[in-house]
Amino acid sequence: METNDYWVHDLSPFLIEFPTTIFGIEGIRYYGVAYLLGFFAVWYFLKICEQKGKLSLNAKDRSDLMTYLILGVLIGGRLGYVLFYDFQDFIRNPFLFFRIDQGGMASHGGFIGVSLALLIFCQNRNLNSLKLVDCISVVAPLGLALGRIANFINGELWGKISTVPWAVLFPNSPMTFSSLTNYYGIQPRHPSQLYAAISEGFIPLIYLQFRFWYTKASLGQLTGEFLILYSLLRIFNEVYREPDASLIAGISRGQFYSIILLIFGISFWLYAKKKTPQIN
Repeated sequence: METNDYWVHDLSPFLIEFPTTIFGIEGIRYYGVAYLLGFFAVWYFLKICEQKGKLSLNAKDRSDLMTYLILGVLIGGRLGYVLFYDFQDFIRNPFLFFRIDQGGMASHGGFIGVSLALLIFCQNRNLNSLKLVDCISVVAPLGLALGRIANFINGELWGKISTVPWAVLFPNSPMTFSSLTNYYGIQPRHPSQLYAAISEGFIPLIYLQFRFWYTKASLGQLTGEFLILYSLLRIFNEVYREPDASLIAGISRGQFYSIILLIFGISFWLYAKKKTPQIN
């Protein structure tokens, strides 16, 4: 295929772009909207769970929990990025953590941040952490899907060079030579962000929602299944994604960290299956 046969990514990262910068803010970005929609989805789902008798969490507790979760996602995601993907620069300049204007959030760091936030919240409220984390886990994939769609709109985290008919030319990707296309320049690439939105987001969401509402599971089991599903699908999707940092043991960092998460998810699932009671 010729270069002009591929779609050139020309989407604006702004839902609304201000005519002039206001307090350093250029406008409302899709990435920020994705986070807001994800947090709202969690809040609304917890409300439904309380109404359906799946969870005992009043309106005030839900509002307080959202504060914990927001901090867990933002701090964990950002800290995970600078530690897992940009460690050398972070050591040289620890204040890099606060440079959120430069982007950079790691989903694995977000998982850690949310886990700690939930543990602290449940300890402070004397709540069953496994029941709450199950409720969060079965809706969390929606937030992941929205985030990956925002990545696509931003034209970032593109995939590897490919000549599939649906490949995309990302103007921000590096100019290089490829034997696949036999030319030097911006190369067509897999829209791996959309692959991830489907595989890491919508597929686990559909499966876990079905499990949550229509089957029985031990407390914590759905969380284990979420971690296992996400890890396996992330490992698979990384095959099509251009690594955004140096490799570890010959595999991408996303795959390496997902293997660790997979081991933890399997262990957590086995623990839940053996140690906790089964609920509807």
